[in-house]
Amino acid sequence: MCAILDWFVPDQTNEINGENLYNVKTIHEDKQSFTHTVHPYDIAIVGGGMVGMALACSLATTPLTKHLNVAIIDSNPLGSKVSIKKEDPPDPRVSTVTPATISLFKDVGAWQYVQQHRHAYFDKLQVWDYTGLGYTKYNAKDVNKDVLGCVVENKVLHSSLFSRVEDTDFQKTIHPSRLTLMSLHPSSSSTVESSLSTEASYVNGCLAKLELSDGSSLYAKLVVGADGAKSQVRQLAGFKTTGWNYSQNAVICTVEHSVENQCAWQRFLPGGPIALLPMGDKFSNIVWTMNPKEAADCKSMNEDDFVKAVNHALDYGYGPHPKSSLLASADMFSWLGGNLVISANDSFEVPPKVVKLASARMAFPLSLMHAKDYASRRVVLIGDAAHAVHPLAGQGVNLGFGDAFALSRIIAEGIAVGMDIGEVSLLKKYEAERKPANVTMMAILDGFQKAYSVDFGPLNILRAAAFHGAHHISPLKRSIISYASGEQRLPLFS
Repeated sequence: MCAILDWFVPDQTNEINGENLYNVKTIHEDKQSFTHTVHPYDIAIVGGGMVGMALACSLATTPLTKHLNVAIIDSNPLGSKVSIKKEDPPDPRVSTVTPATISLFKDVGAWQYVQQHRHAYFDKLQVWDYTGLGYTKYNAKDVNKDVLGCVVENKVLHSSLFSRVEDTDFQKTIHPSRLTLMSLHPSSSSTVESSLSTEASYVNGCLAKLELSDGSSLYAKLVVGADGAKSQVRQLAGFKTTGWNYSQNAVICTVEHSVENQCAWQRFLPGGPIALLPMGDKFSNIVWTMNPKEAADCKSMNEDDFVKAVNHALDYGYGPHPKSSLLASADMFSWLGGNLVISANDSFEVPPKVVKLASARMAFPLSLMHAKDYASRRVVLIGDAAHAVHPLAGQGVNLGFGDAFALSRIIAEGIAVGMDIGEVSLLKKYEAERKPANVTMMAILDGFQKAYSVDFGPLNILRAAAFHGAHHISPLKRSIISYASGEQRLPLFS
């Protein structure tokens, strides 16, 4: 039914962790003198991962916001220039960005940096069920597009956004620290008076105060929480959330083939879906959802056994191949007349065999989380800080990028009419735009997760009918592809 047109394999906190990745200037301020010598920032972005850096990049390249003074707070500072060598196997932490996200990157001038490194476009996708009762294939040409998505390593996306920011005159300061306390004086004032001191502006409610783990403090007109699913900003601001754990883990790794893989593949198994994503140079990325015990077993088994398990899961394991019964499908949907699509090129294919494991295997738990509010006075959430989704369609990072670019645009609109960028009425415009899109996608993904977690005869038949419908009914197929590509339309007949 709904195909998987992009995946996101996150770091544990949706940030780039561990290594110091970039060569940038950072500061450590003395707490006693800080409030007397440092001017307040316009925006403090807490979290310098991909989504936080996307916001910084958009602000830096937009005429109305490029003059802003921005702090980026990240406990894993962006240090020595990231090493991305084409001869190295791809990192297993990847994202599959949609055509809509690619357009956003091009708009701010960041996609040119992605193209300097390994990336893999794909224009075909096959999705099928372990029961052998149904499958569907999607092709970019079905919606007059060149590609369905592009698989890119997270570190490439991150460094490309940062490189674009570095090529501007944007006033940014990296604080290599962790947010420990955030406070906002309960005053009704909403305009920062230039004649007031920083402390006086804070007392008047014109600034938020952030205290960091290195003992320093800073003030900002607007605080943006881009610090992942366990967001400190969200917790300190008191935003309520709803959600649940899926009792599933995702195992990710890079594998190698003897031939080039040029298609994205996903098979629904009894324990969860397995995805095989092209990465170029005969490499692919595996995202395999299963219960925690199975995940632990997959991580600990030897390489040969793991490769056999992957090939088993992508071939005859758990059930037969679907039959490419074009005539039967034509009979089933004959009432649609001209809306029926039948092509011998859409017959079922078997994915290329995996011959080698090319990276370490990683595993992370899966859950759903959504903040009931994205914005309050002087505080706003973007990315996983506002919503965390099941990687069934990997929409997490694309939703996050959508948040970042939408917030940047709304800040610019506020500046254009002289509004305080921390004013709640402005920030609620961002929330009103992004929440419906995010909630809709989350509901679709959660529904699919639940539908494919039950092995029940009548439900299996319904799922097979849905696959056939998505495969052969052209309006439905076009709507599904368009929606998953980032166009905000529901996958319904049009």
